[in-house]
Amino acid sequence: MFVSTPSRKKPGLRWAVPLLFVAIWLAFLWSISRPDEARRSLWLDWGALSTGLGNPQDWWAALRDGSVLRLFTALFLHADWLHMLGNLVFLLIFGPPAERMLGPWRLLLLFLLGGAAANLAALYVMGTPERTIIGASGAVSALMGTYLALFPGARLGLVLPLGLFLEFVRAPAFLLIGAWAALQVVFAYIGPSFGMVAWSAHVAGFLFGIIYGLYVRAAIARRLRKSHGF
Repeated sequence: MFVSTPSRKKPGLRWAVPLLFVAIWLAFLWSISRPDEARRSLWLDWGALSTGLGNPQDWWAALRDGSVLRLFTALFLHADWLHMLGNLVFLLIFGPPAERMLGPWRLLLLFLLGGAAANLAALYVMGTPERTIIGASGAVSALMGTYLALFPGARLGLVLPLGLFLEFVRAPAFLLIGAWAALQVVFAYIGPSFGMVAWSAHVAGFLFGIIYGLYVRAAIARRLRKSHGF
């Protein structure tokens, strides 16, 4: 006679990545439904702070009028389909495994705080108050940094075109993500000459994600040791 005794708790509902996915989609569909002039006005009103936060007086004013929240609302605005779909692809690749390890609340906090920190870093680096930053690229970069910190030995699948055939290979995550991060640093150094992209936001978000992932990984390890009595 065999008795079924579950050895692990049933995993909780993972809702953070689906919620972010739907929120980004709805925000984009809402924005493209507006006329061009109204859409640009939307970016200016809800994009990352175009006035900058260069001194304590700016911070105090942004906190008083609530405009500091634009560091977060900018994450859900995108310029076009390519911009939006590119971020969603990376969200779906790195978000679910990170959420399994972190839980939905920690992942949501990572997305929002990492994206806001990336936007803030880009505003300081650009130094041009008349420009506005939109998009979830900084937040997605933070997800990638945390993924690398949580799963340093993971392998990612790639499809390589070899002549008339497609070859599926698996490569170390640290190699692929490391190459991506190096390119972001190079593009950030080149600056506007390589497209109207906030490359510095990618770098800042990635570094934030690594620090966040290392901290959370250590906290999870401490909790597991405590639960096992050592």
